Parts: sequence; C-alpha cells; structure tokens
Amino acid sequence: MLATLIPLFNENMEVKAYSLFSQKKNYLLNPSYLGTGINDGAGVITGLDVVNSVGIDSLATNSDIFVSLTPISLFADIEDQCFAPPHRIVLLIDNSVKPQPLNIERIKALKDTGYQFAMRKLDVPDFEVYKEILSLMDYLILDHKKIVISKAKIFFSKLYPNIKLVAGNIANQEIFESLKREGGYSLYEGEFYRTPITRGSEATIAPVKINYIELLNVINDPDFELTKAADVISRDAALTISLLEMVNKITVNSKISNIRQATALLGQRELKKWISTAVTKQLCEDRPSEVARLSMLRAKFAEQLAPVFNMAMKDQELFMLGLFSCLDIILEKPMEEALKILNVSKEISDALINNSGELASIYEFILLYEHADWFEIDRIVVLNNLDYDKVYDAYVTSLKWYRDLFF
Repeated sequence: MLATLIPLFNENMEVKAYSLFSQKKNYLLNPSYLGTGINDGAGVITGLDVVNSVGIDSLATNSDIFVSLTPISLFADIEDQCFAPPHRIVLLIDNSVKPQPLNIERIKALKDTGYQFAMRKLDVPDFEVYKEILSLMDYLILDHKKIVISKAKIFFSKLYPNIKLVAGNIANQEIFESLKREGGYSLYEGEFYRTPITRGSEATIAPVKINYIELLNVINDPDFELTKAADVISRDAALTISLLEMVNKITVNSKISNIRQATALLGQRELKKWISTAVTKQLCEDRPSEVARLSMLRAKFAEQLAPVFNMAMKDQELFMLGLFSCLDIILEKPMEEALKILNVSKEISDALINNSGELASIYEFILLYEHADWFEIDRIVVLNNLDYDKVYDAYVTSLKWYRDLFF
C-alpha cells in the first residue's frame, strides 16, 4: 500500500486540511486491479489505516482529513474502521457514486454519525442531476479551469449555502492570486504549494538567522567540535531551552544543567540530527508551518528510504538532503544561492540543484510520492525491484517520527 498527504490551504496560505491519497497495490505488477480486481478488498478504507496508525492530531492539528471512498467502501463498516473523531474526517466521493436512493440514505446516515462529506469530479451539467447529493455535501472540489467562479459562487450561495468550494489543480502562484482576488473559494489545492518557490536573490537574512546558519555550517564539518556547537547554541534562548529539555528527558539519574554537558552526552551523530531539525524549525518560524513540516518529513522519509534503495550507508546525507530541500523557501533565495551559504556536500547540492548524482534518485522519488503520482512510483518500484510495503512503512515511520518530535 502507498499513501501520502496533500495540503488544502486557505487564502492566507495556512493549511486547513489534508487530502489523504492512497493506493493498495502496484498496478503494473497487479494489472487485474485496473479491471474487475479493483473491487477486491474494497471494503477496507486504506486512508483510515494511516489515520489510525499515526493519529489524526499528528497528521493535522485542528484540521480535517479528506479520505476517499468508492461506491463500495461507502457501505463499509466505516464507524468500526475509523478511530478518529468522526467530525474530523471528510469522506470524499466522486461522480462514481450515483444519485440513487440507497447512496443518498447511506450518506445521510454517516452524516448523522458526525462525518463530513466532499464531492469531486462533477462538471457543471452534473449539478442538477446530483442536487440531492450536493445538498448533503460540506465541500465541493472544483476544477477551476472549467468553472466561472463569479457565477458559481452566486449559484452555490443561493442553492447550497453550506457548501465550501475548493479550487483544485492550481498550477502556480499567479493562478492562486487571481482566484483569491475573485473570491468564492474557501480552500485551495495545487502543486505549486508543494513545490519550493524560487525567489529573488535580494532577500536578506535576519540577524537571528545568521546564528542558525553558522550552527548548520559547524555541524556540516565532518569532524566538528562539540564545544563549538555548544557555544553557538548558547546564543539562542529557544534552542538552549529545547536542547536541555530534550536531553534531560533521556537522562536517568542526573539533570543536565549546561549546554556543553548536553552536547557531550548526545555525541556528534545525535547532536547533528537534533540541530538539523531544531534549526530548520526555527528558520521556518516566519514561513507557513507546512514548510517546516515538509522539510522534516522529507528528511526522515529520505533517511528511511536509504536501505530500500540500497543506500543504507548514505542515510545521514539523505536526511540532510530532505531537510535542505525547502531551503530556498526558508531563506527566500534561489536554491543555488541558499546552498552556497551552507557548507553542504557536493552530493547534496548536485541532487537539489542539478537533479544529478546518486542521491537524486531518492529525491525525485520523494517528490513523485508527495504528488501521489502512483503510476510513476509503480514504474520506479518495478524497475528497481523495490519492496512496495517497505516504501509505505518508510512514509508512516516518518509521520510517526514527526509526531513524536513535536506532539
């Protein structure tokens, strides 16, 4: 099984929900699933497995999760399969769920239990045919290219005032800004939000960020001095408190009272990992929280994929690659300039700038996975003889690591 989370955000670029896309089988290895076999085990809702495994609050704090249903899984024992509060789950259906009495009654019953509903893949001519189902929807995901939103918002505000409209498949920032100006949409979804945006080189780095950059440069030295790292950490109150709290949790009989003690206890390897994640979080404080989350998840996912791709000896380099993959957004500079500020290895810079070198294959795989490009993922899995389940396990492990880190 494969699964990934795609953010839905509001006009202020704040993530308000996630759509959980999943796939049970590798279709290239199991072509029957593209035909009649697609209904095998259809009563099991794969998205809910992820929610139950990781916990909804670590997936989306105070946000909803959209989980896809098929015409068959709509009638599954959803109440027994879902461990999360029903009101946090948005059951996502499409035009394959026909406006028939049995389907309508089932939707009503689930809504009475507390679940929300969303509909997608409806064209304008379908609105009249699906009016009974639309009257039960909380969200409607629209292809903005096929909708005149100025007319749509009048239509829906009159007939379905409780529906929140979602603009899907937004390709770039310009389209998002245009849709935002027109109004009518409550949420937005688009590849541009999940892809680092290259900004101009005129942005300057705030003084406090200079300390963070210096600290990253210290630990990127292959044999850095623990005392030097400790001295830089001590200049920042937030990092100091965070480090002492974390280290004191793992000590048994004594309390660590100073930074040099704490760094000595952790050692180079663990200190480097903690600094990388803690500093990235601090650097992202004035950016949307999704940027920090994306950086962290990419880092751990890349590290977890290392043995899957027979690169176990490169797990630390891959961790850093994932962590720095959003550095252009964080520092508001083109990636090439951002990486020059840090003392990163040529392997990492080649992968992030030129998409070349040994590490680039995993980075490309992660980007495809984030976009739920399952066909291309299936192809890479087959060509490289990868273990399908281990890929999924690597992603879920990353989600759990992120949960344990911040929740």
